[in-house]
Amino acid sequence: MGRIKTTYIKRKTREILKLHGEKFTTDFTFNKLRVNENTSIYSKKIRNTIAGYISRLKKRE
Repeated sequence: MGRIKTTYIKRKTREILKLHGEKFTTDFTFNKLRVNENTSIYSKKIRNTIAGYISRLKKRE
């Protein structure tokens, strides 16, 4: 079993994907840069968690 994402992470990820969904891919490192460019999240840990969750959601599409 993996780690459970908080409601905050899931909500912010869905908001980012709704606004900028076409800019993200399944690559984590690419998504890290895109999250940094398209949002004002300054925490490295939260940015990486959101980028990882975006990668996971994109793989399921």
